[in-house]
Amino acid sequence: MHISALRERLRALGAKTQQERLFVEAFVRGKTPDESAERGHARFPGALRDELPALQAELNRAASVISEHPGEDGSARLLVRLADGQEVESVLLLRDGVCVSTQVGCAVGCVFCMTGKSGLIRQLTDMEIVAQVALARRMRRVRRVVFMGMGEPAHNLDEVMSAITLLGTEGGLGHKNLVFSTVGDRRVFERLPQGPVKPALAISLHTTKAQLREELLPRAPRIAPEELVALAQEYSRTVGYPIQYQYTLLEGINDGDDELEALERLLRGQYAVMNFIPYNSVEGMPWRRPGLERAREMARYLHSRGILTKLRRSAGQDVDGGCGQLRARAAHLRTSRRKGGDDKQG
Repeated sequence: MHISALRERLRALGAKTQQERLFVEAFVRGKTPDESAERGHARFPGALRDELPALQAELNRAASVISEHPGEDGSARLLVRLADGQEVESVLLLRDGVCVSTQVGCAVGCVFCMTGKSGLIRQLTDMEIVAQVALARRMRRVRRVVFMGMGEPAHNLDEVMSAITLLGTEGGLGHKNLVFSTVGDRRVFERLPQGPVKPALAISLHTTKAQLREELLPRAPRIAPEELVALAQEYSRTVGYPIQYQYTLLEGINDGDDELEALERLLRGQYAVMNFIPYNSVEGMPWRRPGLERAREMARYLHSRGILTKLRRSAGQDVDGGCGQLRARAAHLRTSRRKGGDDKQG
């Protein structure tokens, strides 16, 4: 279901403008519609009241928890089932944040990412994206939403922008606390400034070398790092927020002094935050994260040269829950069980 279809159903059940707004607002904020109606002194019409249990059950099925994997740092990775049985991942982050998925799978194919191994299975609707936030809000307070889970938001731009608009209006979230994460796509730089809600922007950079970036992100748009930073900074000037640059540290690949020096040249004087994220190791994949001291040294180097730099810890490292891993393990387990059943039948 799409948010627009929900609104149409509410109107067909007799909801007036205020009642429709209160119902949608309740959903986005993780509350029950009748609670919201009571607070707003807008009693729902009889047909809608009769339909409330079925509607609420349908909204709950839009995103429901299959399993929760708490991390030692207070974060928690969620394996989430959608109404059609497909699975995505969400992450309850520290400091009242949640990271949500925008696609089942991903078409970019970053070589170090488990999500990309399955390719793109389907797009999420704006309802399914917002439902992940509503689910998180029923579990804990949420003041920040990061569109950085499974999928590339730029490849599902209409639905993601619709979700952002809803979260920044009825959802009551600050616009700069909605973070649109992308590998870089020219459509993003065209569309984001035009929306009524203008999110913060995070760019998955990962290297300063164009050729290496093509190898690491094989199906990302061919935009040189220099042009990508220039486009991002233009958006930053429009909205007044710093650009966040995401940089997954891969030992022996993009953690050399030459990359550090190039990053300094690229970001010097820019309104930006560099987030170094040591790679979340995945069994069977060749990539490794550099030692902690090397990662700290890199962060100190840039920070000392006037570039705000943070060393992030990818949520879920201690539960082997990097993006796509929970879904991949669940799929592998189901396949193993089916094979076991087939063997017994044979």
